Parts: sequence; C-alpha cells; structure tokens
Amino acid sequence: MALVALKLINGSRLALHPTHIPSNSRTIRAFSAIMSPPSTAVVYDLHGPPDTVTRVINLPPVEMKANDVCVKMLAAPINPSDINRIEGVYPVRPEVPAVGGYEGVGEVHSVGNAVQGLSPGDWVIPSPPSSGTWQTYVVKDQSVWHKINKEVPMEYAATVTVNPLTALRMLEDFVSLKAGDSVVQNGATSIVGQCIIQLAKIRSIHSINIIRDRAGSDESKEKLKRLGADEVFSESQLEVKNVKSLLANLPEPALGFNCVGGNAATLVLKFLRQGGTMVTYGGMSKKPITVSTSSFIFKDLSLRGFWLQKLMGIDKAKESRKLIDYLLDLARQEKLKYEMEVVPFDNFHIALNKALGKQGSQPKQVIKF
Repeated sequence: MALVALKLINGSRLALHPTHIPSNSRTIRAFSAIMSPPSTAVVYDLHGPPDTVTRVINLPPVEMKANDVCVKMLAAPINPSDINRIEGVYPVRPEVPAVGGYEGVGEVHSVGNAVQGLSPGDWVIPSPPSSGTWQTYVVKDQSVWHKINKEVPMEYAATVTVNPLTALRMLEDFVSLKAGDSVVQNGATSIVGQCIIQLAKIRSIHSINIIRDRAGSDESKEKLKRLGADEVFSESQLEVKNVKSLLANLPEPALGFNCVGGNAATLVLKFLRQGGTMVTYGGMSKKPITVSTSSFIFKDLSLRGFWLQKLMGIDKAKESRKLIDYLLDLARQEKLKYEMEVVPFDNFHIALNKALGKQGSQPKQVIKF
C-alpha cells in the first residue's frame, strides 16, 4: 500500500499508512499546519516600571495562516516610546499581557501558502511599525512586512522606522525649505537630532543646534559638527539678550524642532524668523512650553505638533515605505549615521537599564537576537 506524506514543522514530513489517516478533515489540517518555531520573548503582564514588570519567557509555536509570515528577528531597539508603552503612559499601547518592542529587522523564516513576494532569507521590517518585536520569532500577516535591501547595516535597518523617519517627515511636512535656508533644534544629540543635521546638509540647509550643559558637551559639539552641523550651542551660551547675533552669516531659521520643552523650547522660539514655525515632537524635560505674547502678535510664530504614528496607518504604508527605502539607502552609503550600541539579547535587562538612563546618557540600545 502506498504511503502518504504530510507536511509538518520546518518542512519535515511524516509518512502515514492510509489506514492511519483520521477521517476528520480538521484533524488532518492540524497535522499539516505550518507552525512557527518556539520563541523567546520579553513580556509584561501589567503596566509599571519596565525594569520591574518585564521578564523573558519561552512562548510555544504559533500556527500560521495562509497569509502569515514567520520572521526570525535579527535586531530591535529600545525606544523611549517602548518604555512609555510598558509604563502605560503612551497614548496607544497593546493590551497586556504583551510582548515589548515596536520596530526592528528580521529574516523571513517561513511563509504561508498564499504569501507572494516574500521568501525565506529575505530581510523585512514591520512597516508600519508593529508591537511585539522583542522576541526571537514573530508571526504576522504579510501586509505588515516590508522587504528591504540586505546590504543595509543591520542596526540601521532595525531603527529606521521611528527616529530617522520622524526627522525626514518633519523636514518635509511643515515648511517648504529651499537650499540656503536654516532650521534650529534642541535635543540635537538625539538620533532624530543627528538625522535632522545630516538630512538638512544633504539638502544644503543650514542647521543650528542646541544641546544641554553637561559633562562631555564639548565632545558632543565636535561630533555634531562632523555630522554637518553649522552651529552647536549649549543652553548656557544662549543666555544673551539677542541670540540671533550669534548666527554670523546664517539666515534666521524658518523652522524649529523641539523635543525637550521648558527653557529649551523657548530658545528655539528665540531663533525663529518672522512667521516661523516650531514643531514639537517630544517633551523630555516634562516641562510645559511657555510662549510670550509678543511671539504670537509681533512675530506671528506658529506652534505645531508631530506624532509619527498618526501618519503610519496601513493605508499610508506605500508612501512611508518609499521614504524608508530612501533613508536605508543613505545608511547603506554611510551618508546617514548615528550612535548606537548593539547588545546581545541575553543582556536585555542590562540594555534596558541603560535605556532607562540609570547609567547616565547612553547611545541607542539595539538588541541583537
């Protein structure tokens, strides 16, 4: 009697004698289902301090649907928004229990039988970003995954969809800038800040950058200058009556970026030209923005807000992916770079403590699986 082969996990097969085949078709599908490998994941069961509520556990295999793609994660960053989601203070967050992480890069491990355009070995990123990237294997619908160039450095592929894309969208979405214009920003040492400097430089746009007064600020200034910054000031240097006298031959900025709030936001406003716009995309100081009445009446300044997630719906994926490919190509050519520290997954909680600022200012922590 002939033997019948049924597909099992990872493409292996089980030979069954026909008399052993169950009559229930649902049972046959269970035997033939494609399953993901088991996964190791960072999970949290309730909201609270990330170093307290997160734990690393093993998750069982997941049955894959026809349109699913199983991705073996290669790397994923720890972003401030990831921390805020775990704390429960971010406006949009997954229901608990949840796996942490929101962006990253992985390699296609296996695909459902209806998937087209993706094959095992391809590099992909979730675009728009998707929760649950802090685990070794992720199974999601093919619509989530965007295939990228495997020549891009892994850590840049893992981090492109939040910080660099924020920088690019803010440069393009609010003011029509042309070569020779200027922008001003605080938080210039952040990854968004570093990207703004380089993307502006590529467009022949000048950048004026504000950093906090702290140990190593002179070294930070030199690093930003090497990235292409035209001017870098510490906050204490701007304690003058007319900050624009420090600009020499640079034009007054038409556009400013604020991720700090408080006095640092006021300094950005002081630089802006008549009719200028300040875009706020963060509030690291947790202090409010105070604006003088004269800034509105006599300078006609505009205050805007930016939240990347609002622009990252699945209906806008095509536009975002085009911008992501542009950014990744710059990274591949070493025209876009920023500071990161790649940490083995086994050392996740060490990296988390660094991301929480428990060891002072640290580079972006990127987990390598």
